[in-house]
Amino acid sequence: MPKVLVVTGDAAEDLEVMYPYQRLVEEGYEVDIAAPEKKKLQFVVHDFVDGFDTYTEKPGRTWPADVAFADVDPADYAAVVIPGGRAPEYIRNDADCQRIVRHFYDAGKPVAQLCHGPIVAAAAGVLAGRTTAAYPACAPDVTVAGATFVDGDAVVDDNVVSGRAWPDHPGWMRAFLGKLREAAPVE
Repeated sequence: MPKVLVVTGDAAEDLEVMYPYQRLVEEGYEVDIAAPEKKKLQFVVHDFVDGFDTYTEKPGRTWPADVAFADVDPADYAAVVIPGGRAPEYIRNDADCQRIVRHFYDAGKPVAQLCHGPIVAAAAGVLAGRTTAAYPACAPDVTVAGATFVDGDAVVDDNVVSGRAWPDHPGWMRAFLGKLREAAPVE
């Protein structure tokens, strides 16, 4: 059974971790969640409230990380998912997380990145010359990293599928599953 890795951490957007996790398991993939350390993670829920200039944040689900970044051999995985939320703000600084993400980009394996996820790829130095969606507030980060920002729900650039945030799940996951089924079909 092909394996897919989700790289995340505390304060990840709850829906952006759980939706791909459950869809991938439903499709027959084995899914591991990797984080800076193997522990119970605290996810968050971002929503919009009238009168606020940005999103609000509330506690979400807790979920265990299966493996620490330092212990991940990315060659064991067919694809990677990089969810958003606030987790990318700090996991992008982890050298092992950068190593993992570089592997998937360099090997041409399927990558699904959403919301703030592309800032992890930017920190890993793999966005230059690429086209990606992201949460619109991350557009400057994407551009500074040498990529082209697209405000879209299922932006496909070779092996990378990206979207803006959890409302983009249907198109984003449909496009990613197409890439994944092609690269690593479940038997």
